[in-house]
Amino acid sequence: MKNILSKESEITLKLLLKDKLALISLAIIIFFIIVAVFAPYLAPYPEEGEGKPIPENRFLPPSLEHPLGTDYLGRDILSRIIYGSRISLSVGIFVVLCAIFIGTPIGLIAGYYGGKVDELLMRTTDIFLSFPPLLFAIALVASLGPSLFNAMLSLAITWWPWYTRLARAQAVSLREQPFILASKAMGVSNIKIVFKHVLPNSLTPIIVQGTMDMSSAILAEAGLSFIGLGAQAPSPEWGLMVSTGRIYLLNYWWFPIFPGLAIFLIALAFNLFGDCLRDILDPKTRRLRGGI
Repeated sequence: MKNILSKESEITLKLLLKDKLALISLAIIIFFIIVAVFAPYLAPYPEEGEGKPIPENRFLPPSLEHPLGTDYLGRDILSRIIYGSRISLSVGIFVVLCAIFIGTPIGLIAGYYGGKVDELLMRTTDIFLSFPPLLFAIALVASLGPSLFNAMLSLAITWWPWYTRLARAQAVSLREQPFILASKAMGVSNIKIVFKHVLPNSLTPIIVQGTMDMSSAILAEAGLSFIGLGAQAPSPEWGLMVSTGRIYLLNYWWFPIFPGLAIFLIALAFNLFGDCLRDILDPKTRRLRGGI
């Protein structure tokens, strides 16, 4: 079994290294992660990135001193974008992990047990799926109060049903497999079978979906901040920066444009990497790429 997993990992890594688009998108993701981790050391004006206004520097255009210009309070936009990467990545990780940890066990149990358990869990899931996700998140944030944490929590609550459906489909396809039936015959408990056999064999589509959902979560939170329900000033959140700068677009284009480009770039990177990862991990497309 270990040899099979080792061989599988080797093939996946080989195909990943051969895919230029996957490497470029992964490099962009790693770049943003490094920027987020070392923000205090990379930001040219750390104190401005955290919100300190410098009135005398208002609306300075891009220059050597301020590569991306300054905003309406004289704060360095590059520094704020660097600090904002921490918020965006934290949002993506928090929302996706919460959705996976809530939705996956529910889906696995529903798909494995079937019957009334499946009916109860999936009808509950359908109730959540009946609401448009973004509108549901807006309603939750409006009820809880505008803040970054409430926006993240609301998005996580609206996101988990998709992982429940995905995990259930995997569990249904696996529960009649010979190795599952053999485990049952040996007296292994159902819970152990679910989490030791069904879960590991269901991880591939969940990982791919999680990678692609990182971009969706970042975009959704940026949208909530844009309409005033997410991060609040003076937070350097990218959606909030775009919202604040949109009224200055014609005269001071750099103010909203650069935070918007940061959102676009990180969302595109996660989407492209998720697409490439899905193709690499899919046995059918793997053969076309030269895998086994």
